[in-house]
Amino acid sequence: MLKPGLPKLIATDLDGTLVRSDDTVSAYTHEVLGRVRAAGIRIVAATGRGPRLASLTRDDVRVSDYLVLAQGGWVLDQAEQRYLRQARLPGAVVSDVLTRLESETGPLSVMFEALEHDDSPLWGDYDPTWRWPIDLETRTRAECLGGDVIKAYAKAVKLDIDELLAIARRVVPPDVATVTQAGLNYLEICPPHVDKGTGLAVVAEAVGVDPADVLVFGDMPNDLSMFAWAGWGRVAVANAHPELMAMADDVTLTNDQDGVAVYLERLLSR
Repeated sequence: MLKPGLPKLIATDLDGTLVRSDDTVSAYTHEVLGRVRAAGIRIVAATGRGPRLASLTRDDVRVSDYLVLAQGGWVLDQAEQRYLRQARLPGAVVSDVLTRLESETGPLSVMFEALEHDDSPLWGDYDPTWRWPIDLETRTRAECLGGDVIKAYAKAVKLDIDELLAIARRVVPPDVATVTQAGLNYLEICPPHVDKGTGLAVVAEAVGVDPADVLVFGDMPNDLSMFAWAGWGRVAVANAHPELMAMADDVTLTNDQDGVAVYLERLLSR
């Protein structure tokens, strides 16, 4: 049910939520987002995509004031074109996390995101099932972990992603690393205390908005933290993961039915 009044800030996940299955954002969605921004409501794209995909993210949410990238670890002020947060995880910590995991799961296929410039390659193990075309540099794990990384992706051959995430939540302490999944069949390993909720908190502090005035949209477990943080409303798309559905205040249409835009148009037309 829609609350009275309007939120002061809206944050939306992209892939699986705002972005359709064919990797496009409809003209209708762009038009509605433009009207939301014209109404004085700030818009934030909150995504697992790393800073290497900042240009793609800007194109998907053209009126966004801020980009919360890399599961919350990198926060870009679009107006100032400067990062308010740039979190990295030491390679030695990632190595420890992978050791903890592989003691339970057996060998994992791992890729690493270490570089932030546009279209930077990932490093590590080639995976032909990866959802999107990527530039991958095949490197040994030791080579990849010689310095800090933005995040790591780990895949288990014999476990589905929810099983792998359950193991990771059990064996990886939250003060060592944050673990989540975004629907790619990969566990994502990020710096501790990095998630979309803490990323949005950086934005809220910068603009002086209370979490109680924030509306969020999502579809996957990596959106749980921003659902927990936002107070105005938490809306899942109809194709969302059951874990997120259980936390939602409301459900809109699927991403392929422009569910976010349909919900926002209802909000503006009251």
